[in-house]
Parts: sequence; structure tokens; C-alpha cells
Amino acid sequence: MIRPAMIAWRDVTEKLLALTTGEFSEEQRDDMILSIEGFLDSRDKLQSHIAAPFTTEEEAFGKELVAMEQDVQLKLALFTKQIRGDISESQSKKDHMKNYINPYSNVARDGTFYDTKQ
Repeated sequence: MIRPAMIAWRDVTEKLLALTTGEFSEEQRDDMILSIEGFLDSRDKLQSHIAAPFTTEEEAFGKELVAMEQDVQLKLALFTKQIRGDISESQSKKDHMKNYINPYSNVARDGTFYDTKQ
């Protein structure tokens, strides 16, 4: 007999995998992040109900969950990498726009004479 918490963990993990596998637009990203956070919170609550001792059936089921967990970690890492890339791209565009508006704001001041005798 497998504990209901373990079955619920698997169901939430499958939903999380399905959510992170699909394509999304930038408009949907905020809703996706909220959904991911909700799934992770519900998994965190279920984790306290999953503790030793385990039956042999639960151990086999747990191995499947560990394999799913590795896939979830990979998908979430790719998702955060994509978000970080978009943030750095946005910052780069902002910097380029500032340089376009005022091209001489970042001119190096090499060769400036400082009178140290005063």
C-alpha cells in the first residue's frame, strides 16, 4: 500500500513537469511562475508526510519519484536560465539605449592631468 502523500507528490510533480515542458510566451511567464511556485509549495507540504519506514512497494515507487525529481530539477534550471537570459538581454538593451541617447557619457578620462602639488 502506497501512502496517499506519495501519490499526491507524484501527481503534483507530473503537473509541474507538464507545465515546464510546454512552450510559453512572455505574457504567460508571470502566470507560469505563480503556478510553479504553487506546485512547489504543495510538494513542500507533502514532503513532511513522507518519512521512513517504507515498504518494498513504497521504495520502488520512491525510485520512480527520484527519477522524476531529477527531470524536474533539469526543467526548472532551464526555465530559470531562460529568464536570466531575458533579464540580461533587457538590461543590455537599456544600456544601449542610454549610450545612444548620450554617446559621450562613458568616455574614458585617460591622460587627465591632476596637480598634486597643491
